[in-house]
Amino acid sequence: MEEEHSHGYSEEKQAYLRRLKRAEGQVRGIAKMIEDDKYCIDILTQMAAVNKALHAVSIGLLEDHIAHCVVNAAHESHETGNPDIVSDKVSEATAAISRLLRS
Repeated sequence: MEEEHSHGYSEEKQAYLRRLKRAEGQVRGIAKMIEDDKYCIDILTQMAAVNKALHAVSIGLLEDHIAHCVVNAAHESHETGNPDIVSDKVSEATAAISRLLRS
């Protein structure tokens, strides 16, 4: 039997899905605005709202990753004496932060 793996975001999963569905609707609305030749500044305002919504989900997921995955790796690293376990998770978090900063 395969062990079920829980992720740090599991408790917030429904909230993240709601935010993403709202952002998805906003993106569809932006496409419609472009189809309807709406004013560019109005479109850009909606783009900023979508970016803000996606950013909020990204930050939440990152917080959850650090609080759950990195902390668990630190415990496991301490228990096993293997510093690579926590180092790998910190590297993952650092890479994710770097990607977010570039976007």
